[in-house]
Amino acid sequence: MFVKRRTDQFYLVREDMLPEAMLKTVEAKKLIESGKVERVSEAAQKVEMSRSAFYKYKDGIFPFHTMVKEKIITLSIHLEDQSGALSKLLSIIAHEGGNVLTINQTIPLQGRATLTVSIETAAMTSNINRLVQKIESLDAIEKVEVIGSGT
Repeated sequence: MFVKRRTDQFYLVREDMLPEAMLKTVEAKKLIESGKVERVSEAAQKVEMSRSAFYKYKDGIFPFHTMVKEKIITLSIHLEDQSGALSKLLSIIAHEGGNVLTINQTIPLQGRATLTVSIETAAMTSNINRLVQKIESLDAIEKVEVIGSGT
């Protein structure tokens, strides 16, 4: 008989690749954490899953932003060479409570530059996904990618 032992190895998996039970577990955990429900049985019922499935997955699945809390993330950002673009970008990071540790920018070629920004996220007021969305909303930003995280 093969017995699978628990490991502390992690994988980054795109949301659309996850089984429905795992996605429902995340939703149930959100309901409990937000205080919208008090008991696991209520949360499981609201997301239409069994309590046993919830307990099976609850300690093994977490939204990405919760795993990088109190850590350092590195973003790769492609932006157009526009006056004030970098200032606006840094203002968003500061407004969200991120602390820029390093910033490297290529020389703009053909009106575009690539930035690599390392940000301490411990004091952030929002999650990483929201920060990326806010950065992407700037007119000068062409692409934003999380390329690393660590302590």
